[in-house]
Amino acid sequence: MPETTKSTARAVVRKVVDDLEKRLATRTRATLNGALDRSTRINRPRHRDIDWNRTIRANLKNYLPEQRTVIPERLIGYGRAARGVQKDVILCIDQSGSMAASVVYASVFGAVLASMRSLATRLVVFDTSVVDLTDQLDDPVDVLFGTQLGGGTDINRALAYCQSQITRPADTVVVLISDLYEGGIRDEMLGRVAAMKASGVQFVTLLALSDEGAPSYDREHAGALAALGAPAFACTPDLFPEVMAAAIERRPLPIPDKEPHR
Repeated sequence: MPETTKSTARAVVRKVVDDLEKRLATRTRATLNGALDRSTRINRPRHRDIDWNRTIRANLKNYLPEQRTVIPERLIGYGRAARGVQKDVILCIDQSGSMAASVVYASVFGAVLASMRSLATRLVVFDTSVVDLTDQLDDPVDVLFGTQLGGGTDINRALAYCQSQITRPADTVVVLISDLYEGGIRDEMLGRVAAMKASGVQFVTLLALSDEGAPSYDREHAGALAALGAPAFACTPDLFPEVMAAAIERRPLPIPDKEPHR
């Protein structure tokens, strides 16, 4: 790729990264900016750190009807988390020949994730082989735009590798970017997705996009993933920040209204 094109790509990536960080910071500052983490309870909190909802529920037995108030014997509060990585993201990109029209979209998504300061991102690309490029993510634009394997597709093998890299299931998001035309073992592929979800992993499948922006994918496999509670849908760059925000915060994914496989 010419240097001028790479410069343009980096500018696009930076813009999307800034947008993603801005959107996430308003809802989960701890995820991206290492600010106040409201996930850890403490029992002797300062006033500003009291979790009033949990405190009231824990002290309902001390409700005084005549005064219409609760006497809190025990305060429950939030802790403060250390700054640093909050979530693990495994980006699994299908780079088989059928993904050629979508490789630019997949590359932008990958570069955005790799550039996030509060995410530990692992990059896995595959066709019938699987290659881990995590140690080359110093310049994600060079890596992602410059690598395309071609050949067939073995999603099952790729997911098997991704599954082996998960150490914190409840804090892990797996993003598969593929057209889902599986050349490997279909039932094993679906079984791995089910197992990852059962362990607490957030699993997102973003479908291949044509040059016209239309999704191109194996509808049977997309339907099977949807039946597992792992919807597969097309995602344009403008929707990507909200999709990742929802996945990281474990909210329902913002699936486009017309998407058939929810």
